[in-house]
Amino acid sequence: MTNDSLYRYLFDGVSVRGELVQLNETYQQIISSKEYPAPVQKLLGELLVATSLLTATLKFEGSITVQLQGDGPVKLAVINGDHDQKLRGVARWDGELPEAGNIHDLMGKGHMVITITPTKGERYQGVVGLEGDCVATCLEGYFESSEQLKTRIWLRTGEINGVAKAAGMLLQVLPDEQSSDDGDFAHLEQLTNTVKDEELFTLEAQDVLYRLYHQENVQLFEPQDVTFQCGCSRERSASAICSIERAEIDRIVAEEGKVSLHCDYCGTSYDFDNVDVAALFEKAAAGNSNQVH
Repeated sequence: MTNDSLYRYLFDGVSVRGELVQLNETYQQIISSKEYPAPVQKLLGELLVATSLLTATLKFEGSITVQLQGDGPVKLAVINGDHDQKLRGVARWDGELPEAGNIHDLMGKGHMVITITPTKGERYQGVVGLEGDCVATCLEGYFESSEQLKTRIWLRTGEINGVAKAAGMLLQVLPDEQSSDDGDFAHLEQLTNTVKDEELFTLEAQDVLYRLYHQENVQLFEPQDVTFQCGCSRERSASAICSIERAEIDRIVAEEGKVSLHCDYCGTSYDFDNVDVAALFEKAAAGNSNQVH
């Protein structure tokens, strides 16, 4: 597998859809932006896979943000993605972390916030408590309570030859066909439950689906590329600086020799010295003068 990809598939004669996503570079870029402890890397990987799978269920152009908030050692974990499968994410933690444990050991008491923002239309936000013991069960609870859609999610993270991997699968009853036979869904769920981490991390998607569903008729669609995209830039950082009082920026430059803005999503720092700052504010002043006239 050379590309990070998401695959959608359907079963002939069964009102259930499936998704499979395999992430390498996207996951690696997110966890390399900071020195994340191993438990946080795993949590971000599961959240990354989950967000990709959820983004694929959107029927419109827009973005989705899946955010975990809690009072435990990990205060925040968030992944943002859009309909083009461009993803980014960050986590914040404080203090010692358990080497292993469930989501409550990391997040404590908290909730999951899912925010869907269409390019056109109203924003929607759903909030569910961290009732399950992992990201997958929390999301399944969200679909059951908010969408009334029977859904099963598998999220896996790990390493192959020292390289971080993340992957996952989703099964969901088609929204307009809730009368689908529960036995069909349970059968497919049982088959999918046998998937091994190594299969998801190393096999081509077609081979994974054949191993799981070789007795079913599966319609596999063209894959969609998944990529990491932060969105930060020196220009955006410059605009942020210009939104602060000039005197405050000059004070920082006088004390530190520069003013720096750091992006938590990708780890990039943008530095501006006194010459840069003077040019920024002169340009901003000129722009405001032109607007007045």
